[in-house]
Amino acid sequence: MGLAMCPLCSEDDDIEVVRTLDDGRRVVKHRCGYAWEHGAPVAPKRIASHSFDDLKARFPKPEDIEPKVLERAARLKTQYLATRPDFDPGVAAYWAKYQQVFSPDGLRTCDPRVLKDFANSEVGARPGNQATFNSAWNTMGDTAAGEATRKTIEYLLYGPDAVPLEDRLQQLLDGTKPFAMTGFKEALLTRVLCVMQPDRFLTILKYTTEAGGKREITRMVYGLELPAPESVNWTLGRLILWSNDVLRALAGEGFANQQHAAAFLWWAKDQPGGFL
Repeated sequence: MGLAMCPLCSEDDDIEVVRTLDDGRRVVKHRCGYAWEHGAPVAPKRIASHSFDDLKARFPKPEDIEPKVLERAARLKTQYLATRPDFDPGVAAYWAKYQQVFSPDGLRTCDPRVLKDFANSEVGARPGNQATFNSAWNTMGDTAAGEATRKTIEYLLYGPDAVPLEDRLQQLLDGTKPFAMTGFKEALLTRVLCVMQPDRFLTILKYTTEAGGKREITRMVYGLELPAPESVNWTLGRLILWSNDVLRALAGEGFANQQHAAAFLWWAKDQPGGFL
């Protein structure tokens, strides 16, 4: 076979490969029965590393969408905007209340129960069942749970400028910050951003869900495929924010607010002629 010469009998014929090792070397065996490791280790391939700005530049963009798809979406938008929006009058007051609560001074002085109430409210955006958060809160008690929730929100909104918002969000999602409140995850963190930056954030609180998160809505309405959360180098924190900005740009102007735009997107994903 010409793989090597048997160290025992000095012959190089009738040598077979028994198996390949993880480092690229092979275990070979001569007809005499002697086996040995042959070859040099293969250096592992380096996984390319991309900077934050490079990854953001690679993220799918509105200009990646075919014109005919954009034309269909524009027709749907015209149809939707022909109907006067039905807004809950209590949302604006609720948003204003929590903008004060989530201010630096408000976080320091607010009653802990106000934070728990926020996590369980559906006013303006529905975060879903918060059983994990509520269980942790009840176990920790109002004082400890309130402090952890305060620190979580404070880090998200007012953390170090050197750490982009996307990455602060990711740190809270994956629990690398020891103070992160148990159960105060994607839906609630996104809801905080909706309250504090209402001109930027759509009230779609999950990146991907069976019912339809940002990823599914982008595909179903615009035919644009966004990265899967498990993709290398695309952290969920980045996907959450970048998908929001893409969807907001695609929805465009003409809506009363981002809740109105989100309602349009929810409606549009279920209209005939979309993408599965």
